[in-house]
Amino acid sequence: MMRTFAEHQHAVRELLAPIRAALDEPAGFERVAVSDADDARPGPGPSALGRVLGLEVVAPIDLPAFANSQMDGYAVLAADLVGAAPGAPVVLPVGAVSAAGDRVADHAPGTAAPVMTGAPIPVGADAVVPIEAADPPRFPRLGADRRAVAAGTLVAFDRPAPPGAFVRGVGTDVARGERLLPAGIRLGPAQLGALAAAGVTTVSVRRPVSVLLVSTGHELRTPGASLDSGQIHDANTTMLAAALRESGARVRETVAPDDAAALVAVLTESARHVDLVVTTGGVSAGAFEVVREALAPLGVAFTKVALQPGGPQGLGLARFPATGDGSGAGVEVPVVAFPGNPVSALVSFELFLRPVLRAFAGLTPDRPRARLRLAHDVTSPLDKHQVRRGVLDGDGDVEVGAPSSHLLHAYANATVLVHLPVGVGDLPAGAHVDVWRIDD
Repeated sequence: MMRTFAEHQHAVRELLAPIRAALDEPAGFERVAVSDADDARPGPGPSALGRVLGLEVVAPIDLPAFANSQMDGYAVLAADLVGAAPGAPVVLPVGAVSAAGDRVADHAPGTAAPVMTGAPIPVGADAVVPIEAADPPRFPRLGADRRAVAAGTLVAFDRPAPPGAFVRGVGTDVARGERLLPAGIRLGPAQLGALAAAGVTTVSVRRPVSVLLVSTGHELRTPGASLDSGQIHDANTTMLAAALRESGARVRETVAPDDAAALVAVLTESARHVDLVVTTGGVSAGAFEVVREALAPLGVAFTKVALQPGGPQGLGLARFPATGDGSGAGVEVPVVAFPGNPVSALVSFELFLRPVLRAFAGLTPDRPRARLRLAHDVTSPLDKHQVRRGVLDGDGDVEVGAPSSHLLHAYANATVLVHLPVGVGDLPAGAHVDVWRIDD
């Protein structure tokens, strides 16, 4: 029985769910440096950037670690400015200067101490008056040590300063012992900055999903190789390896001929070293469907999905022997098998595998989606969920390309995938369709 698009999506998620559970096991976490400059190992090593935090990080210090000034201004005791008003200012002598990096000083009651942005608030002061709100609205000339002003220098304030004004209090960002970052968060620039600010140099991260990507076909040759009659350059390996890595996976690549025994040997050799096998080609009903021939006996089911392109699909838990001769304990590895036509393969990846892998990697799983108008009439088979490539015209309407599964050039120039569900046949210009943006 033919599966629906949604049923196959669910089946892929169910098959790969144990991978997520394994990635969440602390025994498999990797310890990596927060900054590459902190990584003393030879070679580049794994970077924390883009990785998913395995264990929550607790703040080892308060942030800020000391009360500091949010503005250039004067540190004061709020009680000293009670009653200040226009026409009746409070005049205070200017105290010692505090700059960023200075040690925390003591505040003399009844004075106003110049403080710079980020400088520690002197102990005994509890507010900051911005320099532009003082009279004069500029700092006095500093002495040779740039920390003292001439004796008798005064500054006036014509309004009160509430306690805490323009003061960054101790631990107001995060207090010592509180959670700094939760497990499962993806480490981007802001997260790495927070770790660095707290003095954290290493973190435990989930290892990425490891994928063996196998493109099959006697006709395939590497890009740049000379082609004999009937041969083509292998686009699937380059294309899907990039798509897998963009989704956070670690990828091994290989190409196998249309020989079932050779394909099983390749898979058996790598099966215990990867979380997932992805294949392209050999899944349909032809006479040389090598992936079906090799993997159906090992537990992979092959089915038709009501989808165009990408109708033939393979999915299942393959049971490989531990060695090529079949001896020893076996190993089970999930297999996702896509068609060989490049557009079919990439559409299949977008619909079935990309959302799952990106969720594993802490990335946004879904493409940006919208419902837009067609720029022209479109016809789709009633019994298929058709996915067409398209672009937006100057009015924001969708120009839909041809449906053929070999039109990779058209896919490369598309900005949206247009979804025409089962039961949709002829749509006129102006009708609304669901689109996924692919131009990020």
